[in-house]
Amino acid sequence: MKAAILEKGKVHVGDFPEPVPGEGQVLVRTHACALCASDAHFMCSGAEMIAQSERYGGPYAGIDLNRPIVMGHEFVGEILDYGKGSRRPLKIGSRVTAVPMMTTGGKIQIIGYGNELPGGLGEYMLLDENYILEIPEAMSDTHAALIEPLAVGLEHARVGEPQTNDIALVIGCGAIGLGVISGLKLKGVKAVIAADLDAGRRQVALLMGADIAIDPREVSPYEPQAGSGIGRPNLVYECVGKAGLLNQMILGLGSDARIVMGGFAADPEQLFVPPAQVKRLKIFFARGEERQDMELALAAIADGRIDIRPWLGQGIGLGGVAQALEKLNDPASPVRTVVDPRII
Repeated sequence: MKAAILEKGKVHVGDFPEPVPGEGQVLVRTHACALCASDAHFMCSGAEMIAQSERYGGPYAGIDLNRPIVMGHEFVGEILDYGKGSRRPLKIGSRVTAVPMMTTGGKIQIIGYGNELPGGLGEYMLLDENYILEIPEAMSDTHAALIEPLAVGLEHARVGEPQTNDIALVIGCGAIGLGVISGLKLKGVKAVIAADLDAGRRQVALLMGADIAIDPREVSPYEPQAGSGIGRPNLVYECVGKAGLLNQMILGLGSDARIVMGGFAADPEQLFVPPAQVKRLKIFFARGEERQDMELALAAIADGRIDIRPWLGQGIGLGGVAQALEKLNDPASPVRTVVDPRII
C-alpha cells in the first residue's frame, strides 16, 4: 500500500506492507487522517520520546526508528474485513473512527506510533474492534477525522471536574486547548478565559466559545478581567507543555483553585510546594481520551453543539504530508490539516 512513511527522521511517500487482521482486529481503508503536533514532535524528537518511555513507562517504548513507521492517529475509514474469530460488531462498509489503541496479548499499543501497526497516513490500517465507533452517514470524512483530537480536549476538561459556577482559564489554544474550551462550554461553566500568544489562535478560541481571549504578555490571566465582568479564575488548564508554567499558576491563583496539567512537557518541572499547600490547591494530570470522550465528541459534532470548522485548513494528499508536518508548529498554520491517503 502507499503511505507517508517516517524513516530516519524524514517523511516520504512509499510502499508499506498491507496489514492483515488477526482475531479482534478490523481491516480499514483509510478515508482521512488529521495531522497532530505529536506527529511533528515524534518526527523531530522520536529518539528522546522513546528513551523517556523506556525509562519511565510510556507508549513509545520499543519503537525502532531505524525501521519504517506510518504515523497518524486521528482518522476515519471504511471497514473492509475482520480477522478470523472476531466479534464483528459493525457491518462491512461501515465508516468508523476509534480510540487509537490496539490490545494484543494484554499489551496496549498506540496506533500510528509503532513499527507493526500502520496509522492513518497509509491506505490501510488495523483497528481494535473493541474501540471502533460508527460514523453517521451525514458526517463528512473531514469532520470525522477531528473526533479524536476533540475528544482529547473533552477528556482534559472533564478531569478538572468543572462546575457551573467555575471561572476557567485555558492557557494555550492549540487543538487540546480549543477542545478544552468546547468541553467547558458543554459543561456550562460560568465563564472561560482563553490565553495565547498568537492573535489568530485567540480568534479561534472565541469561535469555539471562549468568553474572552487575552495575550498573557499584556494582561495577567490570573486576575479579574477588567471591563468584562469576569472574575478571577479558579480552574486553570495548562495546554502548552512548557516547564515553569506550573509554578507560575500556583503563584498566580487564589485559594482552593484547581489546576489541570494537560500539556506534555519534555523537561522536568520544578514544583515549589509551600504556596500550593497554603492555598489548598488541587492539581490534576490529564492523559488522553477514553471511549466516553470519543462518543461525546462524535455526538457533539454530529448534532452541531460543537462547530469544528474553525480548526480546518486545506486538505492534502500523501505527497503534502512532509511539508505540512514541518510547518505544523507555526501558529499561523491551521489547527488541523486533514490528509486523504487515497490521493498521492
